Amino acid sequence: MTVKDLIERLNLTIMVEGELDREVTDCYIGDLLSWVMGRAPMDSAWLTVMGNINSIAVATLADVSCIILVENAALDDAARQKAEIHGVTILQTEENSYSLAVKISGLLS
Repeated sequence: MTVKDLIERLNLTIMVEGELDREVTDCYIGDLLSWVMGRAPMDSAWLTVMGNINSIAVATLADVSCIILVENAALDDAARQKAEIHGVTILQTEENSYSLAVKISGLLS
């Protein structure tokens, strides 16, 4: 499954368009950035409410496929600019992490 497939199947809003053809093989939920940095699987969709510049650094270091801001969490301007520079895809949804993770799990199964 690709990031583009996730967007289409889950009706996600694109906040920053990065590599939409990138594979998504897993899903990770977390808001504690140091925890996510060391534990999020590569090529995962990262579900969080953290829309700040530090989340872009974590996404890059963890090599996740995309960040999905849940519960309509905001993306600040500095983070948007950094994501555009580094090609990090950032998506948004009104759903909570649990509901979205269940749907992603079903799509990846």
